[in-house]
Amino acid sequence: MQEREITHDLTLTDAQASLLDMHSILNILSVLRGTLMLLGDELGDDEALEPAIEQVLGVCDELADREKALDHARGVETLRTAVLTHISETRARYPATEGRPEVDDLVDIVVTVFEVLRVRVREILARAEHPERWDRCEISVLEKNLAEFFAAVEKNAQGRYHVVYNIAAQERSDYFVHLDIESPDGKHIDMPPVLQDVFRDLVANARKYTAPGGDIVAGLMDDGSRLRLVVEDSGHGIPESELEQVVDYGHRAANVGGKKTMGAGFGLTKAYFVTKQFGGRMWIRSEIDRGTRVSIEIPKP
Repeated sequence: MQEREITHDLTLTDAQASLLDMHSILNILSVLRGTLMLLGDELGDDEALEPAIEQVLGVCDELADREKALDHARGVETLRTAVLTHISETRARYPATEGRPEVDDLVDIVVTVFEVLRVRVREILARAEHPERWDRCEISVLEKNLAEFFAAVEKNAQGRYHVVYNIAAQERSDYFVHLDIESPDGKHIDMPPVLQDVFRDLVANARKYTAPGGDIVAGLMDDGSRLRLVVEDSGHGIPESELEQVVDYGHRAANVGGKKTMGAGFGLTKAYFVTKQFGGRMWIRSEIDRGTRVSIEIPKP
């Protein structure tokens, strides 16, 4: 199947635009909520961490209001302290769980989630000041950020699958990931900071809709006049009749509508919105049960 350029209008309300901008935070808070629920189960008390979960949900509920969302971003350390304090106090009430690997692992995941959240918050607050700016990014840092993202995904999977970067190391339940980033000098790449969100979201989508054992190939290239971003997977695919609609806010392809996911489901919407924001173009090529390829081109200013 040939790539189809996505061209239809995308109209968003202020609330939807705010949620797209806060998409990465919403996804991270969803993971945090799920981890807290699992931790409560391991402690043998489903309601033990309910106050912390409610606090996280309270933040999620206000991300549709841009000013409140930015206030929550600025107050991320307050949320971190409150959640970790509640976990510590709750564990003290269940001394029999002290030293249990399952509990310790989940607490480590919560700490890691907040470390990732800190980074995303800094990115969001920086671009809130200058939404149209481009930055010079070190390729090694971008690669490190993506590796840390996959490490967090793998850790959250608790052994259900692994992420490998050498196809010779891939076992039946492993994801094989191949990543390339190129630029004229081979060391730096000029890009809108929000494009990091888009790259992560598209890679996360590829992982989410590809069964363990599948392949994910991602590339980002600066050829001096344009940025080109491509993410390809070997997953479920998108019905041909839905290739245009799949970028609409809240739309999920019919063949994955019943799949439970931790994310907010706005990845392709945000990718298309950002592409248009910076005067770019977007194409999708997909085939059911064969996979999907998303390509984005953005002209350099």
